[in-house]
Amino acid sequence: QVQLVESGGGLVQAGGSLRLSCAASKSIFTFTRMGWYRQAPGKQRELVAVVTGGGDTNYADSVKGRFTISTDNAKFTMYLQMNSLKPDDAAVYYCSAVWGGMNYWGKGTLVTVSS
Repeated sequence: QVQLVESGGGLVQAGGSLRLSCAASKSIFTFTRMGWYRQAPGKQRELVAVVTGGGDTNYADSVKGRFTISTDNAKFTMYLQMNSLKPDDAAVYYCSAVWGGMNYWGKGTLVTVSS
């Protein structure tokens, strides 16, 4: 019922910025929660940022002050603005959403940060 498609990943220099997008096939208004996760080589998948059903946001300590999660319901899209990128931010980033009581995941988009 819901498809999530990430985009915006790529190669960026350390200290640079990148904006990831997650396009949903349903209105973001109807989602209970949407968020971003990432998984780096040899690491567990971790929560990066989340927007709750009440509109609250939460960030991993490692990205606080550098990353911003936002949504644009008119475009059915969630964003992750990533600033001051570090090599440790390199990972596959996944879009996740809860809708209609079901969990959905995108296929991921690769972010590579060069030194």
